[in-house]
Amino acid sequence: MTDITPELVLKAYAYGVFPMAKSRGDSDVFWVQPKLRGVLPLDAFHVSRSLRKRLRQGTFTVTIDQAFDEVMVGCAEATDTRADTWINDRIIRLFTELHKAGVAHSIEVWKQGRLTGGLYGLAMGAAFFGESMFSRATDASKVALCHLVGILKQGGFLLLDTQFITDHLKRFGAIEMSQQDYLVRLSTALTSQGRFQGPLAQRDLEAALFSQRNTQIS
Repeated sequence: MTDITPELVLKAYAYGVFPMAKSRGDSDVFWVQPKLRGVLPLDAFHVSRSLRKRLRQGTFTVTIDQAFDEVMVGCAEATDTRADTWINDRIIRLFTELHKAGVAHSIEVWKQGRLTGGLYGLAMGAAFFGESMFSRATDASKVALCHLVGILKQGGFLLLDTQFITDHLKRFGAIEMSQQDYLVRLSTALTSQGRFQGPLAQRDLEAALFSQRNTQIS
């Protein structure tokens, strides 16, 4: 895959296809279109009582698009529980260009001035494609995800695509759907326009996350 460009990446996402690498050290990228797609329904987002308490404690400071490169490096790094990742240098370069174009966004979570977690993804129309997240402190990535969902709900987004589903994402309410159903949702989301704006103040975050009756708390 020698001619992959940021423009081609955007066209691929519009058709339900996304790029990955086999490993962090691999130089190539391949296209993926899962038969079962992970989606996190925004109006059924699940927040545990302990996480809601963490959000209210103000342990972390959250910013938007202030350290995109650092977030990508954090998502690509190996950890004790993740020996390798699918994010290689080529993907980092592509998404960095998409960030400069205003399409790719990051959410950063800081503690005492140190980057302790975050996530990044693409915003197209009213769809957000969550790419990856990382955590260097307890609950840091969860806080980033909560802020992402708050921003998307406040901004009128219709779809949060997680690509695949994991046990971690299931705790927040993530589901799988067929490729056919996903493409219908994607088409609807791409014909609307969401607003990716933040970060949210605590009051606005709580209003976005907890004001609707079908938001789950346990």
